[in-house]
Amino acid sequence: MAKTEFANPFRPGAGHMPPYLAGRRKETVEFLRLLKQDIILENLVLTGLRGTGKTVLLDTFKPLAIQAGWLWVGTDLSESTSISEERIALRLITDLAVVTSSIVVQTKEVSGIGFQPAKTQVSQTLNFDLMLNLYRETPGLVPDKLKAVLEFVWSSLQRHGARGVIFAYDEAQNLSDHAADKEYPLSLMLDVFQSIQRKRVPFMLVLVGLPTLFPKLVEARTFAERMFRVVFLTRLNAEDSRDAICKPIQDARCPVKLNGRSTNVIIKESGGYPYFIQFICREVYDVFLQKLDVGEKASVPIDDITRKLDSDFFAGRWARATDRQRQLLIVVAHLENCESEFTVQEVVETSRKILEKPFGASHVSQMLAALSEAGLVYKNRHGRYSFAVPLLGRFILRQHQS
Repeated sequence: MAKTEFANPFRPGAGHMPPYLAGRRKETVEFLRLLKQDIILENLVLTGLRGTGKTVLLDTFKPLAIQAGWLWVGTDLSESTSISEERIALRLITDLAVVTSSIVVQTKEVSGIGFQPAKTQVSQTLNFDLMLNLYRETPGLVPDKLKAVLEFVWSSLQRHGARGVIFAYDEAQNLSDHAADKEYPLSLMLDVFQSIQRKRVPFMLVLVGLPTLFPKLVEARTFAERMFRVVFLTRLNAEDSRDAICKPIQDARCPVKLNGRSTNVIIKESGGYPYFIQFICREVYDVFLQKLDVGEKASVPIDDITRKLDSDFFAGRWARATDRQRQLLIVVAHLENCESEFTVQEVVETSRKILEKPFGASHVSQMLAALSEAGLVYKNRHGRYSFAVPLLGRFILRQHQS
């Protein structure tokens, strides 16, 4: 069978929809529950490490919301979006205009000129220009202006049978306040949505981002803890991992078949993380085809695939750390709980066992803060730390042993 008759179905990439979306049933049920709110008491934070499928899951939420009568707006957030309060306000208005610009809010007759008809019907739609003019003409600060726009939009959407509007933003961990510049775009967004939701305006926030997102929201506004339902995506269990591996190649035309042993190897080495499943399976698929073409027995070349994964996924992140920071990360990788949570004291105690020059508590705290800035670790709200990259501990140990 020629290779081109059945293309490699696996897609390891940022935000690429897998051929089969395994698991995530509980998360989907939770989102559907939030869609049933008449008064928005809970917004959604969808969070997790890179490679857990946050963007993919968000993409599956959109048709569910539209089917339930909601309008859906949003995009990826960049650091530039939250430079100022004005920027975040314009971002929200711009995104909203995409779905409202066809809605007529006013129709009036205009007298014709010359050979034109005596009377002409002209419709005013809820487009960007209308909302921007309302924003600029409303007296007060940026929050006052933005609330006036959103409340006006809802008064128009209500008459057209809309259930509400979902503002969905990926990479939301990029949002931040800038006290030094007296600009508070993150706080503004939280204040505005809390205010209009109290007025029964059904505009819901769905924020997607890394685990640093929710602590940042709570730091900006303590009421954010009660404003959001946090859904943390973790690795897939063994059953769902097996489905993610096997279902895409169950097609009768697929020349690649995996036995139970090969499947178990992939589950183990991927750790159940969707991105790694896609990465390993894509490599396995290509290798199997090459072996079949020359009549050789196919097996999973996990060592070769691991080296490629180290080069493609981990090496760039590892390069961000200094030599001393790498020593600290090696200490963390030796912790039994390195793939979950660890404390400064645990790092200090382990460093005394394996390093000639162990770390002190203050030094560990400073270095973990720097590593957090580099995107290698993060601190949760309970004062504990975790790796910000899945399976980073395994990679570090491989580097240390080599």
